[in-house]
Amino acid sequence: MNEFQNIINEVRKVVNGKDNAIVTTLLAILANGNILIEDIPGVGKTTLAQIIANKTDRRLVKLNATTASTADIKGVVSELDTLLAPQGVLLYLDEIQYFNKKQQQSLLEFIESGKITLIASTTENPYFYVYNAILSRSTIFEFKQVTPAEVAKALRRAFQLCARERHSKIALEEGVVDHIAQGCGGDVRKSINAVEMCVLSTPVVDMARLVTMDAVSQISQRSAMRYDRDGDAHYDILSAFHKSVRGSDENAALHYLARLLVAGDILSPCRRLLCIATEDIGLAYPQAIPIVKACVDSALQLGLPEGRLALAQACILLATAPKSNAAHNAVIAASADASAGLGTQIPLHLQAPLYTGYKYPHEYPNHYVEQQYLPDDIKGARYYVYGDNKTEQAAKAY
Repeated sequence: MNEFQNIINEVRKVVNGKDNAIVTTLLAILANGNILIEDIPGVGKTTLAQIIANKTDRRLVKLNATTASTADIKGVVSELDTLLAPQGVLLYLDEIQYFNKKQQQSLLEFIESGKITLIASTTENPYFYVYNAILSRSTIFEFKQVTPAEVAKALRRAFQLCARERHSKIALEEGVVDHIAQGCGGDVRKSINAVEMCVLSTPVVDMARLVTMDAVSQISQRSAMRYDRDGDAHYDILSAFHKSVRGSDENAALHYLARLLVAGDILSPCRRLLCIATEDIGLAYPQAIPIVKACVDSALQLGLPEGRLALAQACILLATAPKSNAAHNAVIAASADASAGLGTQIPLHLQAPLYTGYKYPHEYPNHYVEQQYLPDDIKGARYYVYGDNKTEQAAKAY
């Protein structure tokens, strides 16, 4: 207990004495023994693990799953119950999502016995990439983006360190620190890189460097972008984009559309806009489908940056259009019956002309006559419910 309390006290010094998620994570070790840290890059997961490891009397082994192999795991296991690791091994495994199921399973026996205490970190969703048996024996903590105010503290220290290392004064124009802190997207590592580039690109005049807003803007103009076309961030943005349009918030929808386009992704929003036109607008405004298709075609032919104008038009149109998911719900309900094997026997009067009994609607007033169209076992089924918008209500009245 004293050992872990010392760790907690050490981390409290790092975080200026505050009780926060980092301290809570450390307390979890007492209760469980293994932790999984999920976060975005550059918010301190590796730093936390190193603080924990440095303050324990266990044998510390650091592995990165991007380069480690099964042989490396066997090497760790071979040290157990030897003079090298009398108290067991504290294994810090970075980017655990790159270990396959077999590699993760090879650790399970020793995690279960307590001979290996695992601290694993990942920038992906652990529920998708980490073996369930390891998840059940661990406590998962998600680290959030670092706030601009906290990033600013790190930036000031970084400029001070750069000044000492280069034996020159560094002066900052007003707004430099805030600009980098706001633009790093909560990634402290990215902000520190921006500091180094600013210092290196600023000439020394009279033993001093003046970091200007112009220099910072040139260096960090895209630093706020956090985007991975195959990662969680990509699908989070697409989900937020779709839900903003569905929720009729055109400003939020434009924001997420812009984030996709600034990252150079034009195909994803095109596909999503076409989906929204049928899924969420639907029969409330059927003309939205050909309009959006025309906008998407224009955008793909124009490319970026001009194509963003057509996509913005489609985005605003859909966000401000009346909404109906009646067709969406209807086809899902009909598909459920079809998948269950219902309605296989088509009524005889609807089959080939050799069967009699079919009533030709055009021979009746208003081109309509009541007759059974559904198979007997689902006779009377209602898949489609008219939406409460003007267009669908007019169809219902007709």
